[in-house]
Amino acid sequence: MTRVLVVDDEPQILRALRINLTARGFDVTTAATGAGALRAAAERQPEVVVLDLGLPDMDGLEVLAGLRGWTNVPVIVLSARTDSSEKVDALDAGADDYVTKPFGMDELLARLRAAVRRGAGNQGEGEPVVVTDSFVVDLVAKKVVKDGRDAHLTPTEWGVLELLVRNQGKLVSQKEILSEVWGPGYKTETHYLRVYLAQLRRKLEADPAHPRHLITEAGMGYRFEP
Repeated sequence: MTRVLVVDDEPQILRALRINLTARGFDVTTAATGAGALRAAAERQPEVVVLDLGLPDMDGLEVLAGLRGWTNVPVIVLSARTDSSEKVDALDAGADDYVTKPFGMDELLARLRAAVRRGAGNQGEGEPVVVTDSFVVDLVAKKVVKDGRDAHLTPTEWGVLELLVRNQGKLVSQKEILSEVWGPGYKTETHYLRVYLAQLRRKLEADPAHPRHLITEAGMGYRFEP
């Protein structure tokens, strides 16, 4: 049973999500404040978090930062804020997805399932270790090492990197990455890619401003060059 933590200060939303998710086989924990969310995450170790940004005691981005300090659990942000820059801020802070209120339950469930899949990952079978002059990607262990240390990637960052590495030297279109990593309903969300490629370059490239391995093909997609 998948453990999900739902964080929202609106009682009716908490109740609706608890009922709907429980009915679909999720083990649901709820919290109505940022402090309660961080405490529940530490105690329950959820496999996915649904996080409202408008909390009474702290901004949801602060909660997200608190989570990212110790866990890579997939986080879906809920917000009534529709500004594209708000979405980018949330993704940049480590969110894996962003759902705008009001939302349909079917859409949220689809995004929740996709986030859980990304978090769980699929074990590869005998794929090689890929070595660059800046970092090493182990496709079997699902980890990246840079300067002798593990580079901590979120599940979504790993999903993007893994897809590019498995297609090394080939152009992977924006639509293909969005569809494979986020799902078929995300083919137009190109700002997700700008944010995640920037994050990957900051974490992995020797010179993020002049990447040698994670290459942008303007208007088309991205390419991994070992």
